[in-house]
Amino acid sequence: MLEEAQMQGGEQMSTSQGEMEKVEEKLQGLEVAQATQAATLAGAQATQAAAHAGTWSTMIAGAGGLVVGMFLGIAVAGRRNR
Repeated sequence: MLEEAQMQGGEQMSTSQGEMEKVEEKLQGLEVAQATQAATLAGAQATQAAAHAGTWSTMIAGAGGLVVGMFLGIAVAGRRNR
């Protein structure tokens, strides 16, 4: 009878150990998923920042070109009228 109780206790420990391993595997999976999500978010933010910077630099270059073009147009028109 004592041997039977010891065997049952040992089985419970192995079950608990098996359950603990499953929990550890799930925890590791969640850690990987969280790290992947954080990396994805960081990449998206970097992409958005680069696009935003590109948009502004394009707008500034376009505005500069417009102003230069206007002055060149005025200068050319002024030479023709002389």
